[in-house]
Amino acid sequence: MKVRSDPRHQNRIKVFQELFTDSYHPQPNLNPLTLMILSKKTGLDEKIAAAAPQWPLPKVAKVDLAILRLATYELTETKTPPKVVIDEAVEIAKEFGGDNSGSFVNGVLGTILKTI
Repeated sequence: MKVRSDPRHQNRIKVFQELFTDSYHPQPNLNPLTLMILSKKTGLDEKIAAAAPQWPLPKVAKVDLAILRLATYELTETKTPPKVVIDEAVEIAKEFGGDNSGSFVNGVLGTILKTI
């Protein structure tokens, strides 16, 4: 059973927040996972753009983009089960994003999952 106090969930939220903040102003002293995601940002953005061609990246909400970068990194670079990655991303999108963020994130990640 998933709980909000799960340290892995809390770490994902922290990384998401750092990615979101960094999209406005580069930040010092970032989490190692955040730094790894930022180092692969171009490739992650290419996968996201390919999965959502009707939404150019500059038009995607920065909250959603930060969540998608984190989740795309986890899907492509870690052994975390895809169901867990997508579920966590959708939960974070529902908590921090707009009304349609959860379904948008779910759709984009589902498309990315089919390509890997």
